[in-house]
Amino acid sequence: METILAFLVLIGVLVWFHELGHFLFAKLFGVKVEVFSIGFGPVLLSKKWGETEYRISAVPLGGFVKLYGEEDAVDDPRAFSSKKNYQKIFIAFAGPLFNFLLAIFVFSLIFVVGRPTPSYVLKEPLVGYVVENSPAQKLGLQEGDLLLEINGKKVSTWKDVEGAVLESILKKEWKVGILRNSQRVILSGKVDLSKAGSFGAEPYIAPIVGRVLPGSPAEQVGIKEGDEILEVNGKKVKSWYSAAYYIKSAKENVIRLKIRRDGQIFEKLVVPVKDKNTGIPIIGVSPRIEVVKVKEPLGKAVFESLEKTKDLTVLSLKAVWGLITGGISVKTLGGPIAIAQLAGESAQQGLIAFLGMMAFISVQLAVFNLIPLPVLDGGLILLFLIESIRRKPLSPRFKENWQKVGFAIIIALSAFVILNDIVRLMTGNRL
Repeated sequence: METILAFLVLIGVLVWFHELGHFLFAKLFGVKVEVFSIGFGPVLLSKKWGETEYRISAVPLGGFVKLYGEEDAVDDPRAFSSKKNYQKIFIAFAGPLFNFLLAIFVFSLIFVVGRPTPSYVLKEPLVGYVVENSPAQKLGLQEGDLLLEINGKKVSTWKDVEGAVLESILKKEWKVGILRNSQRVILSGKVDLSKAGSFGAEPYIAPIVGRVLPGSPAEQVGIKEGDEILEVNGKKVKSWYSAAYYIKSAKENVIRLKIRRDGQIFEKLVVPVKDKNTGIPIIGVSPRIEVVKVKEPLGKAVFESLEKTKDLTVLSLKAVWGLITGGISVKTLGGPIAIAQLAGESAQQGLIAFLGMMAFISVQLAVFNLIPLPVLDGGLILLFLIESIRRKPLSPRFKENWQKVGFAIIIALSAFVILNDIVRLMTGNRL
């Protein structure tokens, strides 16, 4: 129920802002707005204020603004068809623009209010663990390496590393500068991060239990917060990541843990269970991580939100290009079920996490709508640009066929991503 509610709130806000952009710019240029609808299909609620009917409809996967004279040429100064092409372009672009503005506003709000941040994010990027078979390991990174730069971008904190990796997520050739044994070393090689899920270079996190899940195998055998894990099945543990790796890769049905508590050493026998989403053996513990609340002054918050929105936009455009060229598998696409999952999970983590996810999806929605496909805002903008260059309208028959092609593409794409979502649910794979 929480997932459904979070999804409806998310989609409702994103669609409302998107359609509000079309609505306000239509009003700005004197176009009569006949309908403002959140959702498609059967009308659930309807109210007419002034000349516009406002609706909430049954299918909450989008919305629309119906403009007078949008479908037929009408000789009326208040008709959309009577407006200049540059005005039509602004009206079409206003929807994605408002999604960008929503993302900037939400990110700014998060930065000003403050978001809980692991303290290690602000520390120097000293590698404490390298994930097995990860891009970082394939490049040759080792525990104890100090990261200096990633693909030409200097990094001085783990926060910088996150940003550099995000910018380079679609790169195939990587160069990473490190400091190893007081010597500067350049590691280079081919990396496909889009399939790996993460870079694989992690900060040092002490193997100390921060939380024990209620009802978990760990709680059942008496593991407590503050316990330090020393060994897993006889293997010495250096960090939390190595403990987690030994647990998930254990072939035994019973895992033997050696722990330290208040200076005393104990042994615990734990029977792991498989995570319902990943199928990986877990015992139900998470690490102790110092968390600080990072706040930014308004000016810096706005600047950082602009930077983050720009980076996400560039990354989204690169992803679209990767899908077109085959560099990224179409199986990575997610639909409404995947979005609902993300909405529910982020809502469980708190308001800040939910707002951050909303801003992220808002950027994706803006970029998607600017793709020059029929039916999408980008397709309309393309038509109006062509008409401006030709200096005469396109034929009604061409526009009709253009719309039909657009609907066919969108229906096929929607069916594909929903099928993708269902397959992921059935197999336990996540985005």
